[in-house]
Amino acid sequence: MPFQSNGRIRYFQFEQLGHGPTHAFFTRKGGVSPDPWAALNLGSTVGDALERVQENRNLALATLARNPASVYDVWQVHGVEVVIAEAPRSPESPHLQADAILTNQPGLTLMMRFADCVPILLHDPVHKVVGIVHAGWMGTVRRTVCFAVEAMQERYGSNPADINAGIGPSIGPDHYVVGPDVVSQVEQTFESEAAGLLSMSPGETKFDLWAANCLLLEQAGVRHVEVAGLCTACHTEDWYSHRAEKGRTGRFGAMIALV
Repeated sequence: MPFQSNGRIRYFQFEQLGHGPTHAFFTRKGGVSPDPWAALNLGSTVGDALERVQENRNLALATLARNPASVYDVWQVHGVEVVIAEAPRSPESPHLQADAILTNQPGLTLMMRFADCVPILLHDPVHKVVGIVHAGWMGTVRRTVCFAVEAMQERYGSNPADINAGIGPSIGPDHYVVGPDVVSQVEQTFESEAAGLLSMSPGETKFDLWAANCLLLEQAGVRHVEVAGLCTACHTEDWYSHRAEKGRTGRFGAMIALV
């Protein structure tokens, strides 16, 4: 089953990645943070106490049997920068600003944090490479996931046709209302395909981030894409949602590591 539990921590895993890399999208259940971050908040910039965030992170890592010292994470900025991780990020080292991380090192655990934006996991089973991508509307129209796939090709020799991709829990197409400025950028990036990604009704337009990133992966040559289909705004009992909770919420963690 996609949802797993160790009796305390509940998390989601993709079926097609299940026999490949260790990975998880951690629900908000099982942590130590009080409201409004209850409970497994992994975001350190949303007002929660840092010691609670650290304990939550350790609980999540222990669920996957990963060493807390193995983590590599970044400062997510809605850009297109791709980081190649060769060693864990030490607590003394500043976060690099990036929205995609790749590695071929089994000793690393790649981690990002989300609360509506799209988490995308990448795995090349041939060259033994994993990646994680953060794509909100800005990262989507800037084609961040395509830059990640291109970096896998250039750095590791990956063939996009071999890559397995998973689009994780994020705000769904029925809830993601966007303004004219976003619509304009979607139309600029996706051109003739934009109409299929935008749902227009009187007074509002919605943007399908899942379909948009599926299309980007297809354009990049990735043939195997699994979509969780879990809307963070619909299911705040499991996921943090910046929009549904009007900004007073935490961040859930997504992790991936080579076995």
